[in-house]
Amino acid sequence: MSEHDIIENIDELVREEKELRSRAEGQGLSEQDSARLTHLEQRLDQCWDLLRQRRAKAEFGEKADEATPRPVDEVESYRQ
Repeated sequence: MSEHDIIENIDELVREEKELRSRAEGQGLSEQDSARLTHLEQRLDQCWDLLRQRRAKAEFGEKADEATPRPVDEVESYRQ
């Protein structure tokens, strides 16, 4: 997956997340939508982490394509 692909994926996930959050403010979310929102947040964390990994590898002369997505429980525990 290229950096461009990751950024496009992030953009799509953010678009859907905003749509769900907008709906949540007005009418609330169903259990299914709430679960989807949680999934989107987790996927976004993974995508951002992957993008940071790729950029760090490139900065230090390593192959960016060797970066791999980390498990949700790993990226979710990072301090913001």
